[in-house]
Amino acid sequence: MEIFENTIPFLNYQTYYRTVGKRGSKPPVVLLHGGPGSSHNYFEVLDELAEKDNRQIIMYDQLGCGNSSIPDDHPEIYTQETWVKELENLRQRLHLNQIHLLGQSWGGMLAIIYMCDYHPKGIQSLILSSTLSSASLWSKELHRLIKYLPIEEQAAIHRAELTHNFSDGAYLKANEHFMDQHVFKITNESPEPVRRKKIGGTVAYNIAWGPNEYTPEGNLHDYEYTKALAKITTPTLITSGTDDLCTPLVAKTMNDNLPNSQWELFENCGHMPFVQKTNEYVDLLINWLNSRD
Repeated sequence: MEIFENTIPFLNYQTYYRTVGKRGSKPPVVLLHGGPGSSHNYFEVLDELAEKDNRQIIMYDQLGCGNSSIPDDHPEIYTQETWVKELENLRQRLHLNQIHLLGQSWGGMLAIIYMCDYHPKGIQSLILSSTLSSASLWSKELHRLIKYLPIEEQAAIHRAELTHNFSDGAYLKANEHFMDQHVFKITNESPEPVRRKKIGGTVAYNIAWGPNEYTPEGNLHDYEYTKALAKITTPTLITSGTDDLCTPLVAKTMNDNLPNSQWELFENCGHMPFVQKTNEYVDLLINWLNSRD
């Protein structure tokens, strides 16, 4: 399987990208990672998609993390407008005229912003993986999930939000427990790309989103696209897990408001069903992509 890594210029910076497989007759899949600032690493579990489906996949590190430039001394650059321009730059420089677009978590938000506000051409289909159309609904649902934590952990999170002290040990322990339950607990048996140390974009995350998943107070705090989803007529596949940060209500809200969508719910999965049930996820993608080419 042919894997190619390189960088392309973007503004005064560099965007790292990684392609798997050769470009053929099928439109490639472009992958948008989460965060902001999570890096492409976990997407490498989908490399087998390129081989099984004879289709190129393209992943990249968004500005602010991974192997791309990390201009933390200019945090004002970490906005949705910058990251959309970066995606457009990638498409232009790599001649990605016809693509399928998959966004996970924040990457799905980026895909929704791109589709609703920029009306791009050449998007064969959209895959929204464990993402959201409303920051306020997301926060409300996650605070509901917090109520299932032990009472002392609930109190630590509540105290941190009241005092805005997100470095307290009790809060950090409670938040870690919450994330282990609803994202993915990494163990020695986890796939190597997930275990691999990454260069995370902490500044990008804090500036754009906030101190944690359930306190969106960065510049994306007013992200509200539920009503705008009606503009997206592109075939859209929504995927999520039963134990996901993207709760069934969050996923159903997107499905109900997208005019041409279907939703696949993965049992006993958190925020990354493609990591927890890779084979099942790849098979779903192959069927979806080939019926929408």
